[in-house]
Amino acid sequence: MKKSIFVLLALSCFSVFAETGFQDGQFVSLSGGDYIIGEGSQTYTAKRHVEPFMISKTEITYKFWYEVRIWAEHHGYFFQNPGQAGSEGLRGKIPGQSNMYQPVTMINWYDAVVWCNALSEKEGLVPCYVFSASDDEEIVLRDSGDTASIDLCSCRWNADGYRLPSESEWEYAARRTKDGFADGSLVSGGDEDAVWSYLNAAESHIVGTGGTPFAKDAPPMPGSGIANDAGIFDMSGNMIEFCWDWFEDYPESKEYSEYYGPELGSERVMRGGSWNEYTMFLGSGDRYSFDPNEAYNYFGLRVARGRQLSF
Repeated sequence: MKKSIFVLLALSCFSVFAETGFQDGQFVSLSGGDYIIGEGSQTYTAKRHVEPFMISKTEITYKFWYEVRIWAEHHGYFFQNPGQAGSEGLRGKIPGQSNMYQPVTMINWYDAVVWCNALSEKEGLVPCYVFSASDDEEIVLRDSGDTASIDLCSCRWNADGYRLPSESEWEYAARRTKDGFADGSLVSGGDEDAVWSYLNAAESHIVGTGGTPFAKDAPPMPGSGIANDAGIFDMSGNMIEFCWDWFEDYPESKEYSEYYGPELGSERVMRGGSWNEYTMFLGSGDRYSFDPNEAYNYFGLRVARGRQLSF
């Protein structure tokens, strides 16, 4: 009986999914280049070089997260936090028609890293995050509770799997315009009315709907809002998003070389601000840092992929 109910709910979700025309896992391809990270918003700035990469158009939805998590848990994965649908959802519950396009929340940085590996393996791709147990043995990270190994893990940046964006990639995607780069003090896309923040939201919203009229009895379709100049939604507001890097003041990097942050630290970088007043700074160059164990209902993620790929 329980299995039948789950199938009916899944079919119901798929029906709504088909009607919206929205697809999880869509990416924007960016050409890369050089820019000044933190320009216009930070006391310390630095030159950064970014190779071509792709980043997801929207924050990861709870529906997408849930589907991958369930698959992963049947294939040897473990998550400290099952996630929930937006700021008001219930932890680990089956996504419903009203909340499946809410961003996943209540996950920590370790959960996000392991989920990226799970998505990679689910799609037959090479996982990015591994722990080197010895010179000739790399262990794919599948347990978000193994925080010691994940803290010391490496990212295979040339793998074709999914990963968190580096901080340099994230800011590049948030500030990129047709003519160059927007000032880091501005919200991504430059339109403050297209950002879900503490000024106009008391909770999270469906992904990609910033700038749309909102009513609970007639919610907007995912991806129907106003994107930034690169075609990416919610880089400012809605959810604050995980990046790969440990937090530090910006050092200069070698010319034509990408920088992925220090090897060790105590807090991981998060970007973009959110609907919550605790993360009210929404500029494309604004930085936050949190203990990677922390999980709140305004934490979310988007993912990136390797630079040699195309869609």
